[in-house]
Amino acid sequence: MAGQGNAQCPGILVTGGSGFVGKVLLQRLAADARRAPRALVRKLPGQPLEGVDYRAFSELSTVDVASGHFDQVDTVIHLASRVHVMHETATDPLAEFRRVNVEGTLNLARAAVQAGVRRFIFVSSVKVNGETTDGRQPFSADEAPAPSDPYGISKREAEDGLRQLAAQSGLEVVIVRPVLVYGPGVKANFRSMMNWLSKGVPLPFGAIHNKRSLVALDNLVDLLVTCIDHPAAANQTFLASDGHDLSTTELLQRLGKALGKPARLLPVPASWLKGAATLAGKGGLAQRLCGSLQVDSGKARELLGWQPPLDVDQALRATALNFLKGQDK
Repeated sequence: MAGQGNAQCPGILVTGGSGFVGKVLLQRLAADARRAPRALVRKLPGQPLEGVDYRAFSELSTVDVASGHFDQVDTVIHLASRVHVMHETATDPLAEFRRVNVEGTLNLARAAVQAGVRRFIFVSSVKVNGETTDGRQPFSADEAPAPSDPYGISKREAEDGLRQLAAQSGLEVVIVRPVLVYGPGVKANFRSMMNWLSKGVPLPFGAIHNKRSLVALDNLVDLLVTCIDHPAAANQTFLASDGHDLSTTELLQRLGKALGKPARLLPVPASWLKGAATLAGKGGLAQRLCGSLQVDSGKARELLGWQPPLDVDQALRATALNFLKGQDK
């Protein structure tokens, strides 16, 4: 155990505490004297956060009430999952996603119920709603789900299992479905975009008229913290976004400005890009760059009185500053 938390406060158990969202969430919780954060991690950190009680585990399916992980815990925030895999190697991807995201999640929740935990906050995914909003209105939190890939299907099945457990046990379940999360330390395609922009690479994305919802890391963490105590959050589903949707073209322009490197964008028609990407076997990437995926996150604002603490330009500046600092090393 490292960095033992305040045992006098209601404990908050966080899974996935070593991940992109989990680290910032634990920092936020540890800075609040009213919180006693505990982190379930696969490997104990070399530099633990002060005030966080770290506990190692091997598999979600083996976590039980006898482990003591839930002692004095009031709320669980479940971030750990098998995430969307760009280059899948499993012979049966859906079975592997179900093993971790469904069976592991429900085992954790059942153990939480046995321990008397009050609230279980499950970080799901917009992929439960679907892959695109091309030709339709933005997704809403309470519309019928329509996942299409193994990751999204597994997240929906976990949500369904949690709702059933809540109905049977009285556990308060809160489901939060984020869109693409960005912020300091972001990886994957978002970091690649910053790398291209910082090098002044001309990009063929100057005529993309889609709309994509994004959520800044600090905004998502703020919503999760709001959901810990707010009575109206119980047994609700929320979509998490900044509330300011951008086209790919506009995102690159604003990100270039944040980096101090004006985006060099060529006005290539989106139809050409989609066609070329499909021929190259990159249809999924083309959809993310050229297609729309919008969500209506108004439910969180109306029901919880929540407002994202950062606007999109503030969040992009923080993301860009972190990236530039890394480039200087």
